[in-house]
Amino acid sequence: MTTPPPGRVAAPPAPPGTGHSPEQSGLQSGLKNRHLSMIAVGGVIGAGLFVGSASGIKAAGPGILLSYALVGALVVFVMRMLGEMAAANPTSGSFSAYADRALGRWAGFSIGWLYWFFWVVVLAVEATAGAGILTSWVPAVPQWAWALIVMVVLTATNLTSVASFGEFEFWFAGIKVVAIAAFIVLGGLAIFGVLPGSGHAATGFGNLTSHGGFLPHGPSAILTGVLMVVFSFMGSEIVTLAAGESEDPERAVTKATKSVIWRVGIFYLGSILVVVSLLPWNDPSIAKKGSYVAALDTIGIPHAGEIMNVIVLTAVLSCLNSGLYTASRMAFSLGQRGDAPAAFARTNSRGVPQAAILASVLFGFIAVGFNYLWPTTVFQFLLNSSGAVALFVWLVICFSQLRMRGIILRENPEKLVVRMWLFPYLTWATIAMISFVLVYMLTDDSPGGGRIQVLLSLLVAVAVVGISLVRDVLARSRGAVTR
Repeated sequence: MTTPPPGRVAAPPAPPGTGHSPEQSGLQSGLKNRHLSMIAVGGVIGAGLFVGSASGIKAAGPGILLSYALVGALVVFVMRMLGEMAAANPTSGSFSAYADRALGRWAGFSIGWLYWFFWVVVLAVEATAGAGILTSWVPAVPQWAWALIVMVVLTATNLTSVASFGEFEFWFAGIKVVAIAAFIVLGGLAIFGVLPGSGHAATGFGNLTSHGGFLPHGPSAILTGVLMVVFSFMGSEIVTLAAGESEDPERAVTKATKSVIWRVGIFYLGSILVVVSLLPWNDPSIAKKGSYVAALDTIGIPHAGEIMNVIVLTAVLSCLNSGLYTASRMAFSLGQRGDAPAAFARTNSRGVPQAAILASVLFGFIAVGFNYLWPTTVFQFLLNSSGAVALFVWLVICFSQLRMRGIILRENPEKLVVRMWLFPYLTWATIAMISFVLVYMLTDDSPGGGRIQVLLSLLVAVAVVGISLVRDVLARSRGAVTR
């Protein structure tokens, strides 16, 4: 593989459906198959699963399992659609590049920048969360300093090479996977009263229907639970961006797409089933300690809180690492297509889009500063205005796939190695489900709740689309003058 010279501007990507190699884009094929496999597996396990599930259990009781199942089904369908397009043309722009081709320049521009905005805000959230844990261990170092340290370290990792990012993510994801697997095994043994050294009596699955029944707050609580858990699934699409820098992109995307069902089933449904089986859903310890710590405590695992803090910190660092990578590759792709500064599309001698990484982390640093200086005003606005972007991304993937299926069949039918099931009916059903979630979010008028997130996210989305349309008008005007 040849290495592009420093500062070279990447060539424009080939149209989706025709494919292009990493060398053509200026990136390097530094991610090994084991990196992609672990990124795919660990990508669905965010810190939100560990720290956010308690509120969902409180709201829906054992019925939270149905909430996770519904959102999990959405993720499976969306990933299948994305996998269909990505297997035909793996690219660092992923769904933004496909939207550009399928729906128009405005769509690729808009969803690309919204996605970048989402992840740089996430950088600030996760840096602050990780700093909080580290400060509890080493209080002599102020929280802002820890936030700075973790951001600098992971920025250096991403600047070194894509292989360096992949290696860090491999081990971060590995720790998360081992932790969840161990939790399910130990919890499963305790449910049936066969966990060695534990005095926990066998509970079976009685807690699922005791204490008010499976749906103690009624069927509507399932939808309330959906709103609480839907954003913990964001990140499963990262593997389709990373595939463009792997040794065998088509194989990696195909494998990741086909394995998403068992990943969601085991890590989310399996672990939450263990929690609500071991403990009554209304046990005060779930809200006080967190669902996983409460479950570990009840089966007699010593130092459960400290163990979970280590796992949560790992999940936070993983999210930071992959978030910075994802934001920078989206910025790189936007630069390739002329939708971002040309510097974003330049790679250095190691095939790293240095300017795109530094610009992303700079905004992340600024957002961290907002979190410390104006947490309830400026930073809260950033959180709310990016809150529904995940659902916008899923909608764009659905609409893009509706058009891209025909384009791929017309131009490169042999590349249609992954197919969305029951096309186009299941695609339209997924669009309807996502739209319903967005509409239902409008009924949540709590502070920082679904309504404000949807409205502010829509406001930002309209502004970005408006900028895109104005750019197109100005470009056509300049073209007419030139002619």
